[in-house]
Amino acid sequence: MALSLAVRAFELLLGFSLALQCIEYLRIPALDRVNDWAILRKEIPERPRGVRALLDVLLTARNYRVLIVLRLALAIGLMSGGLGLAGSLLLFAIALVLLLRWRGAFNGGSDFMTLVGLTGLLIAHLVGTFKGMDFGWRAGLWYITLQSLTSYFMSGWVKLLHASWRSGRALPQFLDTGIYGPLAPDSAYRKPWLARGISWTFTVWEGLFPLALLDVRLAALFCAVASVFHFLVFRHFGLNRFFWAWMTTYPAILWCAGQSLG
Repeated sequence: MALSLAVRAFELLLGFSLALQCIEYLRIPALDRVNDWAILRKEIPERPRGVRALLDVLLTARNYRVLIVLRLALAIGLMSGGLGLAGSLLLFAIALVLLLRWRGAFNGGSDFMTLVGLTGLLIAHLVGTFKGMDFGWRAGLWYITLQSLTSYFMSGWVKLLHASWRSGRALPQFLDTGIYGPLAPDSAYRKPWLARGISWTFTVWEGLFPLALLDVRLAALFCAVASVFHFLVFRHFGLNRFFWAWMTTYPAILWCAGQSLG
């Protein structure tokens, strides 16, 4: 994959992922008081001094909405390919403010991977300012790739350490928490042999994901399986953010795998 194509695909996917998150953030106030900063601010420590006061200004209902609309505009700018260093810095800073607001993460791993994408974007523009954008994007894409591969590797090998995943017992327990309620008593996923087979398949696949760097065709296969996996997670648990957050990293993985051939 050419560097320019990888960059353009990354920008489009990250921009879309951010825009989707912004729309969700804008809808939350009408759905749940979890959005109320007066409640959340109590968990922000008073030190270092000034942090809580700054957040009180940024995260009033009106200013918070302005912040999210600004993030949405920057996401659209990223998709258009017109975002530079200043825009990248703003997106990164807003992400940090949102992490503080939601006490670390609003949506777990997807927020982490979104921050990985934004960090890679910032690295590309910072390095590119001094070394040229080609070099900057190489650095940014390699950062994103290593973070994404590590996330899969750790997920797979953590499962391997737990007897409940090795035996398959964890799978139906996990699926019981889906948005459609517990699995039916006669669900195929409750069959020990099937649950064990699926558990081992995903455990090995995640644990071996770093091998994607050996060949671009292997990377394409790993990313294709990952896309199906994340779509199924979205379908069963409603975690649409996870699907797009990890999809954002695949252009970087494919490009880096192509570079490793040379």
